[in-house]
Amino acid sequence: MNRIRIRFLKELIAPLHIIWPVFSGLIAIMLVLGFIVGRIEGWQPVDGLYFACITGLTVGYGDLVPTHPMSRIMAIGIGFTGVLLSALVAAIGVRALQEAARYARPAIPNPSEAHRD
Repeated sequence: MNRIRIRFLKELIAPLHIIWPVFSGLIAIMLVLGFIVGRIEGWQPVDGLYFACITGLTVGYGDLVPTHPMSRIMAIGIGFTGVLLSALVAAIGVRALQEAARYARPAIPNPSEAHRD
């Protein structure tokens, strides 16, 4: 069982060099929008970043609520960016799980090839 976990982690980490520009770009967009929302709303910078993370992960505790129309529009942008970020992480996780499962099961011979002479 340990073999499968190790293979999963290897497959999870392997594509990081490919997806890093997109991943880091989405995080940057989320945090910058959160900082701007915080400035518009008069929040502390850390509150704006907190708002971006909570909104981007679609948790939305409701302790910080934007009231200005522009900051509400930016909050929608943070939400969409967070959904894209979550989808990217999920896609990489599913791919890693598929590869680990493929690695774990023995090769099954094709029945149509077994009868060829």
